[in-house]
Amino acid sequence: TGNWLLIWSVTLLAHTAHSCPEKCLCHKASKTADCKNRGFTEIPARLPPEIQILQLQNNRIWRINQNAFTATPLLKILDLSNNSISSVALGAFQKLRYLQVLNLTRNLIHYIENKTFSFLPHLKELDLSSNSIIRLPETFGNSTGNITLLSVKHNKLQKMERILLESLPNLKVVLFKDNPWQCNCNIFGMKLWLESFLYRGGISDGIMCSAPGVRKGKDLLKVPYELFGACALRAAPAPPAGSPQGHGSEPRGWPKHGPHGEPGDGGRGGCEPKARPRPVSLRHAIATVVITGVVCGVVCLMMLAAAVYGCAYAAITARYHKEHLGPVRQHGTPEEKEPFESSMA
Repeated sequence: TGNWLLIWSVTLLAHTAHSCPEKCLCHKASKTADCKNRGFTEIPARLPPEIQILQLQNNRIWRINQNAFTATPLLKILDLSNNSISSVALGAFQKLRYLQVLNLTRNLIHYIENKTFSFLPHLKELDLSSNSIIRLPETFGNSTGNITLLSVKHNKLQKMERILLESLPNLKVVLFKDNPWQCNCNIFGMKLWLESFLYRGGISDGIMCSAPGVRKGKDLLKVPYELFGACALRAAPAPPAGSPQGHGSEPRGWPKHGPHGEPGDGGRGGCEPKARPRPVSLRHAIATVVITGVVCGVVCLMMLAAAVYGCAYAAITARYHKEHLGPVRQHGTPEEKEPFESSMA
């Protein structure tokens, strides 16, 4: 009796562990668990370990625990769109080594921390659109270099670290639409990266400036480089010889940032270029104006001298004709008079 009870208990536990949650529909053929529109507030337990597609959209899930997907290591597609997720625990997805598509659209996420998506070597599509994200990290995590599509549209991003974009070398499509991008010094690195990305054949919906006022509504790619010229003024001092140069992704002389992503000088203006000109440029400008004035003055004097000379020559010539040639034409020469007198004779 005891043996039979033990066997029955093990069988029941195995069946429970591999069964489909009560509110979900599981399809063995397609290895799909359909749990959408079921009112879940957290990731359901007892999911079949062999499933590869998990549909959890249109629920009320507000958190993802660190071990939420430990029992489903074979997932390839995870749809968590249209929930109430406000934060994602570090390591929440780290057991999903085969995950290819992660959809987190239409949630309430404000921040994405560093290495949130670590250990997802097969991740190809990451959709973070339609959240309230105000900050993205410098890296999504280890082994995320195979991402080909990234969408951050419809968020509250004012800038994005260039080092993050450069950590995704296989990107083919990146979507930036509908964010309040601040087109100042902090976004200059994105401008350089985006130009290179599009040149290599990448696809993007572009970055439209929301501020400052003079650039509002303009395409970042069409903002002239000259308007970012003063950004170099805010560069940090060069590091001493032999010191590490960091990741090498920012242009030389690019302003360093503090721990919260703000400019290193503590300025609140978003590193907006100053109106004050650089002294060297001012001296060059003054020298150029002076030289141009001198050249123009010399040319004007030469033209005036030529005009005076021309007028004087014309006056002298006219006077000569009047005094010497006028009487001759009036009275005629002896040679001219002789035929007339002969004819009279």
